[in-house]
Amino acid sequence: MKDILCNPPKRWFWPALVLLVYMLALPSAVLAQVPEITETEKAQPEARAETQPEAGQTQTWNFYMQSTTIVQAYPAFSAKYSGPNSLPTSSQGRETVSLDLYSGFRLWSGAEMHFDVLTWQGFGLGGTLGIDDFSNGEAYKIGTGPPRANIARVFIRQTIGLGGGQAFVSGDPLTLAGKQDLSRLTFTIGRFSSKDLFDNNRYANDPRTQFMNWALMANAAWDYPSDSLGYTTGIAVELSHPKWALRYGFFQLPNQRNGFTAESQYLMWPGDGSAGDGRFWQDWGMVVEHERRFTINAHPGAIRVLGYLNQGPFGNYRAALYVPDANISLTQAPGRHTYGFGFNLEQEVTKNIGVFSRLGWNNGQNEAWMFTDVNHTGSLGIVVKGEAWHRPDDTIGVAAVISGISHDNQLYLAAGGLGILDGDGALNYAKEKVLETYYDGKITKQLRGALDYQFVADPAFNRARGPVSVFGMRLHFEF
Repeated sequence: MKDILCNPPKRWFWPALVLLVYMLALPSAVLAQVPEITETEKAQPEARAETQPEAGQTQTWNFYMQSTTIVQAYPAFSAKYSGPNSLPTSSQGRETVSLDLYSGFRLWSGAEMHFDVLTWQGFGLGGTLGIDDFSNGEAYKIGTGPPRANIARVFIRQTIGLGGGQAFVSGDPLTLAGKQDLSRLTFTIGRFSSKDLFDNNRYANDPRTQFMNWALMANAAWDYPSDSLGYTTGIAVELSHPKWALRYGFFQLPNQRNGFTAESQYLMWPGDGSAGDGRFWQDWGMVVEHERRFTINAHPGAIRVLGYLNQGPFGNYRAALYVPDANISLTQAPGRHTYGFGFNLEQEVTKNIGVFSRLGWNNGQNEAWMFTDVNHTGSLGIVVKGEAWHRPDDTIGVAAVISGISHDNQLYLAAGGLGILDGDGALNYAKEKVLETYYDGKITKQLRGALDYQFVADPAFNRARGPVSVFGMRLHFEF
């Protein structure tokens, strides 16, 4: 832990900033009169519309803040060899800190505008390299010592009611409280995360309060459109009914692998001169998802089936075998496609126990551009609320993930190729396996703490390395 990348003079910065913002914003938060919502409601907005009683005030604006600190460390582990993107074998500790200031405003009937100013600091273990199902969902691919700021979200949402009765939808950082039709058509346009709308899961969705692993906050085989921080510009359409929903999204891709989109030149401080979009009508990501909601013995559940297609100037794994140093950037050509599918299940078993699973696959011919190098994955987990031990706001979670890559990707890595997260200089292939367990507990009304452990076998698909034990702690503050 002694080499955590946080200089001592900066340790006062985040607590002082959080306290200052809290003192300035608390009156606004009280005036907004935001109805309190549960973690279940946050993760399943459609369920809120069906079950939330008609109570509370319709908001014309709101304000939220959150700050999350995650510290992770691992002891030394063995490896037969290492490469440019390998996780260092010596013991290491790192921390990440994020701060979001959310604000929303009602524009006209059915229309909302939302902003999210994100500030982040810190690094993932090994520079966020060496594990494909990476251990910290708050570890962005672009680490930073001094804090950096970014307007992560700025979008307009227009909802058109289609009848079927009304229900009160409680507010959250990206939703204004108010009545909505149970059947509705919703348009979202602007800068946001495609994960805001797609591949959500009640039990495994948010590394700030749930599982921390990337493959448990999203489908690891979905190379979802985003910049290095997880956001991009796009438009999404959702048709929602009480029992089902259908969603479609069209998003912009960055002009380089693991890069920033063009708006980061102006919406990030300091800006990034390399930021840029791909050609709008030729480099894009599309996603469609169908969600079916149901109950089993009065316990809610949902199944989501997702399909995606990305088009861009991607390099090709097989072609990279024939260029110097397997440099895949030399094989990049416009008009290449990556496509895949995802399956997402959540089911409440009892009032305090829920299970979930994700399955994912993509064609694995062209280089990953934005998220992970995974080509197929499966996860399974269980979450238990703490009512049995008189801590109803506490949660225990246990989950396992198995991920792998295509044959072409294996040949590419064996030849010394580098992916977004992997590249050991050679490859003795095995599927990467992760087991994660956490305990998240309520400390005060607005502060939560968590202990987390992850066991990673064959990191970066390489049986010549590991296993690795990752120990984590988290503090999450919100109001």
